[in-house]
Amino acid sequence: MKDKRVDSQQPKQPASEARRLVIKASALTVAAAGGAGVAPFFGPWKHNHAWSQTAQKKPLVIGLTMDASGQYGASGMEERLGAMMAIKEFNAKGGVLGRPIEAIHMDTETTPATGSRVAERLVTRNEAAFLVGALHSGVANAISQVAQKYGCVYLNTNSSSPTESGKDCHRVKFVWDGNGTNFALAIVKNAMAVNGKKWVMLTNDYVWGHQTAKAMRTIVEANGGSIVEELLVPQNTRDFSSYLIKIQQIKPNVVAAAVGGDDIKALRQQVVQLKLHKSPAWINNQQDWPDVYGLGPEAIFGVFGTNWYYRLDVPGVKEFVAAYQQAYPGVQIKVPGNVYYNGYMATRELLRAVERAGSTNNIKVIKELETLKVTARDRMQDFDAYMNPVTHQIQQTIYMATYNDTPAEKDDIFRILAKLPPKDVEDPEAPAACKLETYDATPTYEM
Repeated sequence: MKDKRVDSQQPKQPASEARRLVIKASALTVAAAGGAGVAPFFGPWKHNHAWSQTAQKKPLVIGLTMDASGQYGASGMEERLGAMMAIKEFNAKGGVLGRPIEAIHMDTETTPATGSRVAERLVTRNEAAFLVGALHSGVANAISQVAQKYGCVYLNTNSSSPTESGKDCHRVKFVWDGNGTNFALAIVKNAMAVNGKKWVMLTNDYVWGHQTAKAMRTIVEANGGSIVEELLVPQNTRDFSSYLIKIQQIKPNVVAAAVGGDDIKALRQQVVQLKLHKSPAWINNQQDWPDVYGLGPEAIFGVFGTNWYYRLDVPGVKEFVAAYQQAYPGVQIKVPGNVYYNGYMATRELLRAVERAGSTNNIKVIKELETLKVTARDRMQDFDAYMNPVTHQIQQTIYMATYNDTPAEKDDIFRILAKLPPKDVEDPEAPAACKLETYDATPTYEM
């Protein structure tokens, strides 16, 4: 292995000797299984012809920084499975640059401090060339600070605070989900026209909730609306009765929720119990698939945003769904959702960038990702996507959706109301807020 990673403060010094530790094969199987009933990918690869041809070459290691517990544990499993599918596809054709790809997963626990420790360990002890994964924006920010310190290319797959591609951006970090501003731009104006201008905000009390609510407020007020109350909800809240009683008293036209993970599951069920799901109108800035899958139809109320759905009428979707079902027959979620999709797409584009660069050199890979353009067909969306080189956020199709009351099958629970091209929902404030480090200030390495 050539490891030229250096500390940006001391450019002539080699990286820690801990970076040169040999990875034991037994450690690599820890998190390939996406949960109960899911077989690891590592075993079958060894019997694959393409694998055997590259087995003598040192594996390229990817660190998977995904929650397996905490508020976003269910979504963490889904994005992990998506990343592993992309890795499996590359290994089936011989890996990348003739090297097999191996992955190490460590649970980030939906906690920034744990995310930071995990990133540090993966880079300095496990020789990860790249890091992939995140749901919680505070966790993603913590990981990205460690990644920038070492120059380690990091793909934030699913956390969507506007700050991730704004003030907390980094040269090594690339953001793959839509953010709170993108979804607010897609939803707010129409909701105001249809439902009214008196709004209450229900906000998870951490960075994603705060920044998403801020984006919503800005757009509501710019269009003549009024936020009459903002109710802050601590993470891991399971009893929403006090908040819902307050909403009953205020009688708003619209409740704009920026609540995610296990919290939104509990909220939706309690809203139905109090018969508040039909009035007032509900807007959930972004709805992740694992957070509503399996809920009863009444609990999937309101209008919400997403960047992908498994029944989009675009090329490649049916095949993608079939591949998921063949690879993961034992998982509880029977069809892939947006979180799985983002994990897959981010990892696939990372490995493609390595191929185009012809090298694992981090600066070369970064430059390839900065100029990324992906056709609608290749993205399985309705419009072409492109990486914003200033903010490092992928600009993509954003969909408005609601509950589907005429499903084609049991899992067909979303009805797409509108599809918006990237130019219509691009975050106007992020470019000014984002100050990427220079290439020279970013430690360089080649694994």
